[in-house]
Amino acid sequence: MPEQDTATYPRTIDETLSPNSLKVLQKRYLKKDDDGQPIEKPSDMFIRVAKNIASAEASFGATEAQVEEAARDFYELMTSLEFLPNSPTLMNAGRELQQLSACFVLPVGDSMDSIFGAVRDTAIIHKSGGGTGFSFSRLRPAGDQVRSTQGVSSGPISFMRVFNQATEAVKQGGTRRGANMGVLRIDHPDIIDFVKCKLDGDFANFNISVALTEEFMDAVKSGDMYDLRNPRSKDVAGQLDAREVYDLIVEMAWATGDPGIIFIDRMNRDNPTPALGEIESTNPCGEQPLLPYEACNLGSVNLSKFVRWSEAGPDIDWDRLADVVHRGVRFLDDVIEVNQYPLEKIAELVAGNRKIGLGVMGWADMLIMMGLGYDSDEAVALGEKVMGFIEAEARQASMRLAEERGVFPNWEGSIYDTPEGMRLRNATVTTIAPTGTLSIIANCSSGIEPLFAVSYVRTVMDNDRLIEVNPLFEDIAVKQGFYSRELMALIADHGSVHGIEGVPEDIQRAFVTAHDISPEWHVRMQAAFQKHTDNAVSKTVNFAHEATVDDVRQVYDLAHESGVKGVTIYRDGSKQNQVLSTGKTAKGDAGEVTRHGEIEPRPRPSVTMGRTEKIQTGCGNLYVTINSDEQGLCEVFTQMGKSGGCAASQSEALSRMISVSLRAGVDPQAILKHLRGIRCPSPAWAQGGKVLSCADAVGIAMEHYLEWAETGHASTTVSKNTDGLVNLAGACPECGGALEHESGCAVCRACGYSKCA
Repeated sequence: MPEQDTATYPRTIDETLSPNSLKVLQKRYLKKDDDGQPIEKPSDMFIRVAKNIASAEASFGATEAQVEEAARDFYELMTSLEFLPNSPTLMNAGRELQQLSACFVLPVGDSMDSIFGAVRDTAIIHKSGGGTGFSFSRLRPAGDQVRSTQGVSSGPISFMRVFNQATEAVKQGGTRRGANMGVLRIDHPDIIDFVKCKLDGDFANFNISVALTEEFMDAVKSGDMYDLRNPRSKDVAGQLDAREVYDLIVEMAWATGDPGIIFIDRMNRDNPTPALGEIESTNPCGEQPLLPYEACNLGSVNLSKFVRWSEAGPDIDWDRLADVVHRGVRFLDDVIEVNQYPLEKIAELVAGNRKIGLGVMGWADMLIMMGLGYDSDEAVALGEKVMGFIEAEARQASMRLAEERGVFPNWEGSIYDTPEGMRLRNATVTTIAPTGTLSIIANCSSGIEPLFAVSYVRTVMDNDRLIEVNPLFEDIAVKQGFYSRELMALIADHGSVHGIEGVPEDIQRAFVTAHDISPEWHVRMQAAFQKHTDNAVSKTVNFAHEATVDDVRQVYDLAHESGVKGVTIYRDGSKQNQVLSTGKTAKGDAGEVTRHGEIEPRPRPSVTMGRTEKIQTGCGNLYVTINSDEQGLCEVFTQMGKSGGCAASQSEALSRMISVSLRAGVDPQAILKHLRGIRCPSPAWAQGGKVLSCADAVGIAMEHYLEWAETGHASTTVSKNTDGLVNLAGACPECGGALEHESGCAVCRACGYSKCA
């Protein structure tokens, strides 16, 4: 950077960022040389972004000096960590790609041209670093007539597989991960298959949501049947019992985390430009309803920065919050000017509507500083007040920009085109988006989520265990004299401070975590923020593993009653049950397997035949023996070299469970799919590939065995895992750290991995 930048742009941010912030920035955001080494400091990144975004001011008549003044202001706005734009803006502004939007919605029409055109557009978007949302509701159902070929349609689920595989292919090209949202209307004839489509671990590159109508919800309440409609002919194609379908949705969400639900009529009720079409899908995290060919342009205000103390106690600095909101709106409007969109149709619609989504992070931190428990009426009321204030100020800022630059081009014919309507620069101004990696950079809590943990253990090189403590909790513990390493370790093992002796009651009340809070409070908080959010609110309702199906049903009911636009749930550990909780029929002596039935494995035969393979793992050499009987693959044995210990005992337990599953009729490919990609903190390189864990090694051996059984020979190399699954044990697929399920996404605070990015 030029010499004068040091004076014009203070570089203190390089010294004040937390170690974890620096780690994430270096890994994911800063420019790198050909050897993968960062060639930027964080301050350089912020200068790059500030100058690039401020260059948009020249389009509206700003002088060179005024552009530079705007750049300095944007730099201060970001380095204060009071506001940050979405990740693609930080990564790409001022660089060759210049693609600054996180997510897009694409149309999928009922023709091969439209479907495969959307596949092509998806690949282009994913290559640019964006995620995509689709509604498959326009596609005719499976078995429906195709007149042009005198054949029958394969239905939307089959075409979703094409999108899933295309995403996988782009991921293997070394770009940022592509994420997808698949939506199907509740009245589509294939809705049952859609609701069940993730039971077997398929569609790893998709989140899915069912678009519920008010007509359907009325039928659920009254216990009536409801109509299914063929999207091709618009004719009634059958009827289903609304309560039975609703129960199935709830049950699948309990079992797998999918599907989420969106209330599609509510989303269209708030569609600011209905003359341009209906909203039919959202981005991959559910918080941004968009028209086909629209993109989201997001940024977040860090609420933890706006608490001030006086003799009367903690309060919110409303004036400073208003100032940051106004500057943030201007920043986001400038992003639209300099953004390079991957498709011309997207560029046209974004320029016409100029939607932005200003949201928040650090909400849980603000509540702690204010001395309020997340699960309290006072906290919910404050959330509604804070977001109401932000919404009002953001609209004022957009109206001021409209006076300077003009209303958004599609204002005429919009819901604002009335004698009393607002003259806005932006069709929407507020969104609550996921802020997983942004909140790591800002060293604050994510979105409007509660704390995920107060203290946790991070395993690093040589299996050293480092105890990470929430900085607010550590500061209070030190000041009040109850801090000790032993107590922090106890809290990390326990998972929360609730019920921990030595932690004062008022501190326990303030530092509640996601699993301390009953699901009702998650929904109530989401509803409080939704009241003053143009778009939608990204939030995950976290359940303990022991939660029941009825617990999930109550949350879905409350979500509809409280006015939110959608809801996502995650039951802790639910992915681990996925393979053995399917309702599919198993072959062989196991007979039929039902989800709620008992599975009786067939007896082990007296004689089996197979092969043994040695695979190097991070724990030592693992010897995997796989045998078959006359009905197919039936057992797995493992032996761990000379190291023994936990690694050996865990591998033995794993092999026993695999053997039982095989003899119970579970498809070996389903087991293989879930073993491959599981990571531990100590991966190893072997046979030309990476062995991620002992479980991954067993999966590799099974992969080779199945190839040998089919062809008579097997590969001797380790193939790259391509199923894209997040570690089923809840660990980060990149570093082995703990995944936090929040804001409709999964985030690792150890390395910054995000499922949605």
